Amino acid sequence: MLMRNPLNRLLLIFLLISRFCLPADKKTDITADEILDHIRYLSSDRLKGRAPGTPGSKNAIRYIEKQWKAVGVLPAGNKGFQQSFEFTSGISLSGYNRLKINESRKTFRVKKDFMPLGFSEVGSFSAPVVFAGYGFGVEDSVSWNDYNNIDVAGKWVLVFRGSPDGSGPHSTFSGHTPLRKKYMMAKDNGATGIVFVNPYNDDSLEEMIPLRFRQSSSGGTIPALHVSRELAQQLLPKNIVLDDLQDELDSTRSGVSFDLGITVSGAVNLRKKKSKGTNVLGFIRGDGSSNEVIIIGAHMDHLGYGGDGSGSLRPDVNAIHNGADDNASGTAGLLELAEKLAAKPLKRDVLFIAFDAEEKGLLGSKHFVDNPVVNLENVVTMINLDMIGRLKDSTLTVGGTGTSPLFEPILDSLQKKHKLNIAYSKEGFGPSDHSSFYAKDIPVLFFFTGTHEDYHKPSDDWEKINANGEQKILELVYDVTTLVGALEEKPLFTTAGPKKRPQGRRGFKVTFGIIPSYGSGGPGLKIDGVRPDGPAETAGIIGGDTLIEIGGKDVQDIYDYMHRLGELKKGQSVDVKVKRGEETLSFTVNL
Repeated sequence: MLMRNPLNRLLLIFLLISRFCLPADKKTDITADEILDHIRYLSSDRLKGRAPGTPGSKNAIRYIEKQWKAVGVLPAGNKGFQQSFEFTSGISLSGYNRLKINESRKTFRVKKDFMPLGFSEVGSFSAPVVFAGYGFGVEDSVSWNDYNNIDVAGKWVLVFRGSPDGSGPHSTFSGHTPLRKKYMMAKDNGATGIVFVNPYNDDSLEEMIPLRFRQSSSGGTIPALHVSRELAQQLLPKNIVLDDLQDELDSTRSGVSFDLGITVSGAVNLRKKKSKGTNVLGFIRGDGSSNEVIIIGAHMDHLGYGGDGSGSLRPDVNAIHNGADDNASGTAGLLELAEKLAAKPLKRDVLFIAFDAEEKGLLGSKHFVDNPVVNLENVVTMINLDMIGRLKDSTLTVGGTGTSPLFEPILDSLQKKHKLNIAYSKEGFGPSDHSSFYAKDIPVLFFFTGTHEDYHKPSDDWEKINANGEQKILELVYDVTTLVGALEEKPLFTTAGPKKRPQGRRGFKVTFGIIPSYGSGGPGLKIDGVRPDGPAETAGIIGGDTLIEIGGKDVQDIYDYMHRLGELKKGQSVDVKVKRGEETLSFTVNL
């Protein structure tokens, strides 16, 4: 059988290459001029950065549909070519946000005196206030716990942001300074809310934290506020000066906690903005001899006008981010490949998908794999095109080559013909839409020419595109697609690296072996999948469950999960609760 005999596999590849390397029909040639025409339109100011749900995005959708209709690509969405979905795209102040001390008639001003944080619980509140230093609960080599000598249950906790070393990444306390870390410590100690204040000597901290929305962070379960130093001083007893209190903490490097003898009351009102995303799906039927499908995808969205929280690397600049390389280049590739493949169908069907809201956290591809228009078990390969417009020195990166034993032999055999230096990356997970498919045990290939100085900036314009280079890449992708399309058996899936996002600087001593849904909006953390024979699967947890509790402590979102994970040790057994449908199930996970 093909999958069991590598020599037969390679022989077949050779024969297929000989078959498919015939002169192309000039009418369906992939050309640099057409590539550039597509990119020029998709990244024009007229489309205003193609943010999901905007008129510019709708223009991009209409353009893709028009191109596909012209070459005979069939609609494959729920409504024509379109597959729509809703997501939370932002957060804003809503109604009346107020704050007052004791029974005083004086109320403080939102945005000037105080500001709710984006993950704050909403509602009315009234509770006594305690001071708890920097809000640390460190029990490692640093050993600083501000909660050891004070009961904060049912009370507000006032804490400094940052640390005695400042807020830089090289501080001894760097892993303990994030706002969400301190928020979790307060919550786990029973606090009813947390109030942050800036230290006086850290200019890197914002004067007032703007209201930010994070896709992977749901609303919290206690209110969280940032207050001005002037307001914080009013919370303290008259004989205590805020600066002196900080100096004592910084010099002694030990916790200082005490009851402030006051009550704070008020209300937090926030509104989540809902937006509509739209994937565009087109279908080319095979010759009818197979019910299997090859998916070729590229995200069509970009950052709109940028701004804070958009992902822009120039968040201070309000300007159209045209996203010529990211990812008008990949979208142009979809159009060119559809035209060429429509002229000569393969044995297998080909499904083209222009994903929306990739920049928001792979939301379009995640929606598709959760709501597929084809049986995912019949998908043999997902090919992802993201930022393929800046080829330099003929060097192309192809990710996911370890997700099937067939992929590297296929690419090896094509390198010489296409005169490309292909750098292989075996891992199936990456910062683009193929990751959603890899999480579903589908072999993936990710074509990418690398980042550059214009990445996520307004300067990513069509004039900088290497159209001839992209043509070479698309001709390679076409050959790969035709080879995969003609294989007698579907490529075998193999696990290649983790199925979750790396956690950055912070390492974890243990793993649950789950694939968390980073676009999950809570409550709870949806599990996209579990690693075979990992702790979660062994315990009985399955993909589709929603994680709601670890070790008796709630899990609202990915931040809560990461915090809980950081508290656990190898060899430990921990009780876990998940929601499965309407049921709440309990498991013991052995780490």
